Amino acid sequence: MSTELEQQQEVLIVTGMSGAGRSTVANALEDLDWYVVDNLPPQMLRPLVDLARRAGSRLPRIAAVVDVRGGDFFSDLQEIIQNLRDGTHVRILFMDATDETLVRRFEAVRRPHPLQGNGTILDGIAAERVRLSEIRESSDLVVDTSDLNIHQLATSITATFAAENTAGAQLTIMSFGFKYGLPQDADMVADARFLPNPFWVPELRAHTGQDAIVSDYVLGQNGASEFIDAYTAALKPVLAGYQRENKRHAMFAIGCTGGKHRSVAIAEELVRRLAPLPGVAVSVKHRDLGRE
Repeated sequence: MSTELEQQQEVLIVTGMSGAGRSTVANALEDLDWYVVDNLPPQMLRPLVDLARRAGSRLPRIAAVVDVRGGDFFSDLQEIIQNLRDGTHVRILFMDATDETLVRRFEAVRRPHPLQGNGTILDGIAAERVRLSEIRESSDLVVDTSDLNIHQLATSITATFAAENTAGAQLTIMSFGFKYGLPQDADMVADARFLPNPFWVPELRAHTGQDAIVSDYVLGQNGASEFIDAYTAALKPVLAGYQRENKRHAMFAIGCTGGKHRSVAIAEELVRRLAPLPGVAVSVKHRDLGRE
């Protein structure tokens, strides 16, 4: 087997919480010409990878959806993935959502959680979180689907994986409002609430951090420039390390009270500063912009 072929072989393990969108992800990957296998017992990963290698360029990218439906088989997943990493480009995509969101989704389809047994849906979710805690920690990409419908999730997955050939790392800078909760899928979180809030300036309140009048106000405050300079400098070695460790997706979040003014302005400026970095494709997402 040639070294070049091994480098081309790519395996994506799709796992995560039941009800968090694994099926939607599988469909989106199929549309991108990935070879997708659903509900695969972990013990079948090695035969699948061996088969893909023999197929060569006909199966350059395979995705396996592995989850707790595999029963006792699932307990071996971490060890099996570790063994697969020797000679194969393996990544883990973990799908997550809040407990409230998952309960609502299970109630909507009127199906029990696979681990609830004689208990409640929340009992099943709690048991699944315990069982998945280790694999979540070692995942390459965690996607929180709490605020996404199936169309938005499919679009997000398509944008993420379709653009992978353009850069060694895909970085998302997300603005958010602390009053709406921390983004669960953020790798790093910074706080912009040390700056004066434009909300209390009447002529700025109706505008957002995307408007020059607000951006100029936020970035012109004492400490803003120093913070952005220092934070940008701190992020550069982090991104370089991610590329060395083959972590191809990262999300850095910046928050303020409502996610409308300060965090938006700083997120836009961070994108401008980080976009020129070699090997990094940077995008911005304003999670709470438009919320009351």
